[in-house]
Order: sequence, then structure tokens, then C-alpha cells
Amino acid sequence: MLDEHRSGRLTAWGNALLAGFAAPDDVALHITGEDALHRVVGLPGESGPVGLTLALGRLRALGATGLRLALPAPGHPLGLSGPPEFNALALEAGEAVVAVGTGLGLVPEVHAVGPEGDEHVEVVWQCLPVREAPPADVPSLGEAERELAEALREATAVLTRLDVAGSGPAAQAALEAYRARAEHGKEILAPGYPPRAARVLELAQRVGALVAIASGPGDGGGREHGAAVSAAEITARAAALRPVERTARRAQVAAYNAPLEERERGRP
Repeated sequence: MLDEHRSGRLTAWGNALLAGFAAPDDVALHITGEDALHRVVGLPGESGPVGLTLALGRLRALGATGLRLALPAPGHPLGLSGPPEFNALALEAGEAVVAVGTGLGLVPEVHAVGPEGDEHVEVVWQCLPVREAPPADVPSLGEAERELAEALREATAVLTRLDVAGSGPAAQAALEAYRARAEHGKEILAPGYPPRAARVLELAQRVGALVAIASGPGDGGGREHGAAVSAAEITARAAALRPVERTARRAQVAAYNAPLEERERGRP
């Protein structure tokens, strides 16, 4: 959770485009990020892959009123509403986007292209039918903010108890990666998002960073598990942090979906 999901970028900047806060070319650049290329396949009315600008324009023409983020995990279909075929692809990817009002969803497939040592990343978004229904387990922004405050306390307590907070180079590297992300936190969301959404997302990223540190690999090959060196202790750590990780994912979804929540509540 130290890195922003591609589906998060698509959701945020797609919502900015649909609301008139950003130009199509700027939106495509922000969604693509450091990747070499993004294409969309399976879009109604298109026989082959199309670029992001055309795809978002087509979704708007098809009636898209906004984009919703989904971050499912095994046993937790967060943000999904079916059908099973779409849910399965989204679960495999760990992320997806639902275009509200179109009955369509997008799931990214990431490919490394090019010779070894000079590879670049290309992303193919699979466009598939989705069920127009309330998404699973998505909290309001207010609920997410309240839950995160407790989750942050829990994550910090677990790290302290297991003596892994700040222990060793792997933990330090993870903390530095998070701090770099936090310094640029305002760039994560797009124009038109409420300040509260940015605040919730930043806190969710912080909680996710702590969970990532505590859940880091430790396979005996020089990688770390902090002070939890036995298999039993590693299992106990994972069990203790699982609800914290779930809370952080739920909060990320709430933050990215904030414009739709505001619209549904009748606010401008």
C-alpha cells in the first residue's frame, strides 16, 4: 500500500474529467504516470484497443456519471457488486474501477515489455459488464476517518509490541518510501476532490505503510521479520494486522469515491 493503485489514479482523474475540472490530455498523462502506455480493450463500439482519452470520452457518452474504486482482497470484495466474472478479474488484480451509470467496469492488466534491463510497463484495461448495485462494504468518508484513527493506534501498538517499528534496513527503506509519498500527498487526488478526502487518503496511506512494514517478508534469506522470528509469531502478527489493513483499504476507497458520495448526498 506504499504505492498508489493505478485504479486510484484512473478513478480520481476520471472523476475530475467528468466533472469538468481537468482537460482530457492532462487526465491521460496523470493516469499513465510513469508507465509507457495505457490502452482500453472491450469498450462498446470499439473493435480494438483505444487510448485513455478516447475511452473516457466514450464512457461519458455512454452515460458515466462518475467512477468508483474497488480494492478487493480474498474474502473481502471491497467495492464490487458483480457479476462473478468481473469480480474474479478484479480480485486477481486487487483493484478495479466501476463506471457508474454505464454498467461497465475496468480491470488493469500490467505487462513488462522490452529487453531485460530496458523494460517498460504497459497497462491494458479490460472493459467488462458490471452489475449496477451498491458496492460491497464501502464506508462513508466520515466513517472511514473515524475508523482510521483507531486503526492507526492499533497498527502502532502491534509494531511496538513486536519490536519491528524502525528495526533494520528494510523497515527504514519502507518508512522513507512512505515519507516521500506523504510529501507529495496533495498530488495523489485530482482537482475537485474535497480536502477531507485528501486527509483521509493520507491517513490511510500512513496506516498502510505501517502494515506493510510489519508484514514485510522474512524468509531466512536475509530479509527481515523484525523481532518476530518464529512462524507462529509471524502468523500472529498477520492476524493482528489483518483488520487494520482492511480498514486502510476501505478508507482509500472512500477517499477516491468522495465526489460520488457528495453528489449522492445532494451537495455541490
